[in-house]
Amino acid sequence: MNPDRNLQWESFENIDLGDPFFDGLKASYSEFSDWFHRKAKDRALVMKDESGKIQGFMYLKEENEAIDDVNPPMPFDRYLKIGTFKINAHGTKLGERFIKKAFDFSIAMEIKKLYVTIFPDHKTLIDLLIRYGFKKVGQKETPNGTESVMLKVIGEIKGNVLEDYPIISSRNNRFLLGIYPEFHTRLFPDSILHNENTSIVDDVSHTNSIEKIYICRMQGVEFLKKGDALVIYRTKDDRGSAWYRAVATSLCMVDEVKQKNEFKTLAEFVSYCLPRSVFTKEELTNYFTTWRQMYVIRMTYNTALKNRIIRKRLVEEVGLSKGDYWGFMKLTAYQFNRIATLGGVDDSLILD
Repeated sequence: MNPDRNLQWESFENIDLGDPFFDGLKASYSEFSDWFHRKAKDRALVMKDESGKIQGFMYLKEENEAIDDVNPPMPFDRYLKIGTFKINAHGTKLGERFIKKAFDFSIAMEIKKLYVTIFPDHKTLIDLLIRYGFKKVGQKETPNGTESVMLKVIGEIKGNVLEDYPIISSRNNRFLLGIYPEFHTRLFPDSILHNENTSIVDDVSHTNSIEKIYICRMQGVEFLKKGDALVIYRTKDDRGSAWYRAVATSLCMVDEVKQKNEFKTLAEFVSYCLPRSVFTKEELTNYFTTWRQMYVIRMTYNTALKNRIIRKRLVEEVGLSKGDYWGFMKLTAYQFNRIATLGGVDDSLILD
């Protein structure tokens, strides 16, 4: 089962070069068509819309060498090159979804350095890369013009939740955050359970985004601060008891927490929440006008646990208390790191 039903790895030979999506690339790079055909047996990550038209494309290539066709040259190392990366931007944070996939791939391959060459006029994409820790380290001269060389080193800590992404720090406070199933799957598409319906994971902002917004009014959430770590806990569904049906699924980092009184108007609240939350404009309006207090959590979706951990194991193997409130619960450093270990999270992602 593939949770990203519209986002697939496909061989170049099965991708339609005649799709209008590639027209701009063919115009900008005179050699693009020849390059594309030479890659026939390689694979790329492709996003298609409901009509089968391509909306996003990313080619990733491992390089174990010095990169000497850029100035200044980059020393011998293992690199993940984002060889070709383009999206049709339409307000759904699709670029973030592709960048997350590049990070996921690099971590799976144990590659800590990612780079991309990109023309300076692609400002929106460059700004997105910078947001998640890429920096310009040089330039590359090509027959089509001068490209900027952008490099990201995973694990190079800058003290900023976004720029340090996908690193998860357990040095500050750590909490378990419970989220109902109907919201969880749409907000965290890589954390969908094997028995869930993948058709609800669509090309929409809250699904695609690295940064997520969740709104609640649980006690204790007011103590969350930027830099705190979260274990996302999908509460039980109607198929059985929480002992076996509620599971820890993901690890996130808190970037910002706001309370209701920090929003001067309904419009400001909706504008802040709508692009990155699962809630509709009508639901947000209802919350703002009827809830006396609320907490708006902005967090980064750093990793899905490879092994989902049911509540039974969280109690018996991690040491969480059955009697505590599982909507929001403070964790010790040991408990958080134990969840990461049981969940199969790569050790290099955890800063403790």
